[in-house]
Amino acid sequence: MVVLLYVDDMIVTGSDEGEIAKLRAELSTRFDMKILGELSHFLGLEVKNMKDGVLLSQEGYAKKLVEKYGLKLSKRRSTPLDISEKLRRDVGSLLPDPKSYRSLVGGLLYLTITRPDIAFSVGLISRYLQEPRKPHLEAAKKILKYVNCTLDLGLFYKRGGGFLLNGYTDADFGGDLDKRRSTSGYVFLCNNTSVSWCSKKQDAVVLSTTEAEYKAATLAAQECVWLRRLITDVYHQIHKATDLFGDNQSAIKLAYNPVCHARTKHIEIEHHFIREKVLDGTIDNKEVRSDLNVADIFTKTLSKGPFEFLRARLGLISKNNFKGEC
Repeated sequence: MVVLLYVDDMIVTGSDEGEIAKLRAELSTRFDMKILGELSHFLGLEVKNMKDGVLLSQEGYAKKLVEKYGLKLSKRRSTPLDISEKLRRDVGSLLPDPKSYRSLVGGLLYLTITRPDIAFSVGLISRYLQEPRKPHLEAAKKILKYVNCTLDLGLFYKRGGGFLLNGYTDADFGGDLDKRRSTSGYVFLCNNTSVSWCSKKQDAVVLSTTEAEYKAATLAAQECVWLRRLITDVYHQIHKATDLFGDNQSAIKLAYNPVCHARTKHIEIEHHFIREKVLDGTIDNKEVRSDLNVADIFTKTLSKGPFEFLRARLGLISKNNFKGEC
């Protein structure tokens, strides 16, 4: 799970010189400090302040990762994994030295800080760290080849325009081929750019798509409550319900209607958290067309067209679009 938060100029650059000086003075009494100027690089993250907002990326880090594994001249890929990609725990020959695989997956995991488009694929290959096999390594290299073709992508946070938070949730029913567990995915966007996202295998087998989507929505609801509290602490109080979009009508109806039936009566109490938040007005659970559900990119592999469409909806754009701007 990754969370990024940017609120106008206040969080990134600071807008009150007096308060900034006061904070520096207080911190300097406890820590050795140096004033390094405006933030541009931090632990592999690149921060570029421009006229209309801030661009976050990891282009330099990604280049080093590609070069480390000798894939700088690799063939172009338009998606991280093929739509037909089917990985299994026990298929393929074991790698003689799993350390390289684990290092590659770790490097890709760090890259997901600013690259939500690879979150599902990296989460998928990270399931096989204990006993990695040849197909798992091949899949990891495919992701890195895709990264090599999209080095300039970053998250652009636009200045101004208010602060509108909304989320999308989705689930892939029984997508894990080893234990037949489903994958939950969600993303929250602020002014059309991702600030928090997650792709996670569910902890138990579910019996229907309704149950899978309902559990995914509950996971998103927990994140929504935390984000609302964080925004209240650093920016302002949110007075209206946060829209949470999903593409499963049954799961949405279940969140509003406490009537249980054969498909849902066995669902554990903890997963009814979203119902409580819908009823108390914190969340407004709404339906969205499946092809417009941004969270779809966090639950399954997609073909080029849908993948690129949803990637753009995440707020990922090319750094080349801003050449010359500052």
